Amino acid sequence: MRTFLRHLRAEPPRPAFYRAANYVPLKPWQVRGRRFTRRGRRGVDAVEVAEFLDRVAHDLAEVYAALGSSRRETERIKDALKCWQSRRAREDLAVRR
Repeated sequence: MRTFLRHLRAEPPRPAFYRAANYVPLKPWQVRGRRFTRRGRRGVDAVEVAEFLDRVAHDLAEVYAALGSSRRETERIKDALKCWQSRRAREDLAVRR
């Protein structure tokens, strides 16, 4: 019974993450700079790999640009909300006096 109660008091389980805590997402320049080693006679086609890496880097660049735009828009909305709340609080205070 004590074990059961101790289990209830324990902190809730943390969500499972698929990445390590020190995971750093790839940047477009990292993908463009990636080089592959040849594996004998059956190695990879360097042209195809380069084309693929360019495509991935381009997609990553677009995603990072969209993320930056989204973060800027979020900050703009937060600032507007803070201004509105401050103005509303001042108006409410003036009405109460």
